[in-house]
Amino acid sequence: MRKKTRFMRLMLVSASLAVMMMTLGGCFASTKDYDPTDTIHYDASYDFSDKNKIVNDLTESLNNRSPLAARNDRPVVVVYNVANRTNEHISTDLITDDIRQRIMVSGKARFVNRVQREAIEQETGYQHGGDVTPETRAQRSRQIGAEYMITGTLRSITKNEPRQWRLKKRKLQYYSLTLELTDLETGLIEWADSVEIVREEAKPFVGW
Repeated sequence: MRKKTRFMRLMLVSASLAVMMMTLGGCFASTKDYDPTDTIHYDASYDFSDKNKIVNDLTESLNNRSPLAARNDRPVVVVYNVANRTNEHISTDLITDDIRQRIMVSGKARFVNRVQREAIEQETGYQHGGDVTPETRAQRSRQIGAEYMITGTLRSITKNEPRQWRLKKRKLQYYSLTLELTDLETGLIEWADSVEIVREEAKPFVGW
């Protein structure tokens, strides 16, 4: 009888250990690489796949429509921040940085380094401070003024499904980014386009 009791206890301990190992196994961290161009969404909120779509669509439009498409002299452009009018913390610099890089690669335009203006001023000030030979100094008052300015606005709308008896709660998420190219001399908007993203999210009421 005692042997049988010991055996039963041993079986219970083994079963408990097996369950514990299976539970702990699911808690270990894991990593997986993806292609940056893959479309991946974990929920309805803004993600890098949305950023890629926005950059692809707006760069193609900007490069293939006037005024850049009609110019062969690589006009100078300055990029200002895209205003974030959503309730999320979204780095819109990633959008404008990628658009600027792709347009530069296409050879359609040149860009003023607006972000580093203070650093440029600091460096030219140092060069004219007496420690740099005159023939190698960057000449002052030679910077190129921009002809066009890029600005934009990112907006979002969230629509939750009305309360009712259901197994899942649904949410509709809408994003819209509008970009504009303005002629700095005339103040006229010479190009404008937008990208819209609409996504539905369905989550079970009971889950992780």
